[in-house]
Amino acid sequence: MTYAIIEICGKQLKVEPGRFYELDRFDLEVNEDLNVDKVLLVNHDGEIHVGQPYVDGASINGTILKHSRGRKVIVYKMQPKKKTRKKRGHRQELSRLMINSISLGGNVIAQKEAEATTEAVEA
Repeated sequence: MTYAIIEICGKQLKVEPGRFYELDRFDLEVNEDLNVDKVLLVNHDGEIHVGQPYVDGASINGTILKHSRGRKVIVYKMQPKKKTRKKRGHRQELSRLMINSISLGGNVIAQKEAEATTEAVEA
C-alpha cells in the first residue's frame, strides 16, 4: 500500500491514490488538476521517505471533482441574567479533491486504478 502525508490548506493529510478528500475551497475550476509539492512523508511498499521538512522530488497529482458546502454549524451564545442571546449559523465552502498519482523523483510510484475496472465491480 502506497500513501503519502501532505500539507495542504494548513492541515496535514494522509492521502492514497484513487480516494477523494473534502478540503477547504480552492480557486480552481471543476476538472482542473492540482499539484501538491509539500509532501512530508512517502511510504511505498514499506520503504519510507521522510522529508526535512519536505521530501525532495515528491509530488501529488489530483483533480478537483466538485465544489460544495459543508453541514450547517449553529453557534449559540448566551449571557445569563443579561437577556443577551446570539444565534448564528456557518457553512464551510468545500472542494472535493481526487488523488490521481503519487510521484517520487519524477517517477510515478502509485496511481489510481482505471475507471473501467471500478465500473465492472459496481455492476
